[in-house]
Amino acid sequence: MGRLDGLVWHKDLGSHAYGEFSMAVIQANRMCEDYSQLESGPLSSFISVYDGHAGSEASKFVSHNLFFNLKNIVSERREVSESVLKKAFSTTEEDFLSLVKKQWMNNPQIASVGTCCLAGVLHDGVLFVANAGDSRAVLGRVERGSKRASAVQLSNEHNVNIASVREELYALHPDDSQVVIMKHKCWRVRGLIQGIAKRLLKAALHEAAKKREMRYADLKKIDPGVRRHFHDDITLIIVFIDSHLVSKSPLPPYSIKGGVFPR
Repeated sequence: MGRLDGLVWHKDLGSHAYGEFSMAVIQANRMCEDYSQLESGPLSSFISVYDGHAGSEASKFVSHNLFFNLKNIVSERREVSESVLKKAFSTTEEDFLSLVKKQWMNNPQIASVGTCCLAGVLHDGVLFVANAGDSRAVLGRVERGSKRASAVQLSNEHNVNIASVREELYALHPDDSQVVIMKHKCWRVRGLIQGIAKRLLKAALHEAAKKREMRYADLKKIDPGVRRHFHDDITLIIVFIDSHLVSKSPLPPYSIKGGVFPR
């Protein structure tokens, strides 16, 4: 399914309903807080990244429930649409909040965890993208007759460094003037820290080492937990969409969850 090489988990090449994909995850925290998955059936593919913070409980919960909720809603409404994806997000959030209310007296830490959620659904040749948090979906497009790819941003981040997002949080928490604070010259929600895939992961690590004025080889030697001071857990899923496969014979169902680290 995938390979674990030290702190890096990767799947170099796989097939989905509309093409191929690769995945890569690197652990920085003492326990990896990221989860990700790709689910592919005869006519659709579901791709998602869950960037957990302050713990892995929320990202793990969403990885086990979002796709399940999406399938149920699609079955009820007999369609894949923007409203269906929004409903799957809100249902999963409500389910997790219900879990927090039941467990927080015995497990108060669960009330401080959270996760970003970026999901894409390919269905009948149409791509739907939904995002809550500061992960980002980018489309790489190669024009006919050109060998260069252009990048098209498909999602907008929800990050407290954006003034409108801070104002939204203040409005949602009128009794808490410190719900958003400035820490290390960066806005944060109080109490929370917010094949190709593998090559891009390596490029990101080189950039992290450069910012700290250290060698990439030295960065690789740093243990989980301590490494969190240099970069966060990083998850990448690269999906190739081949338009010629839309009308071809469907592939059998396929499922993979990324970042299978000891937890």
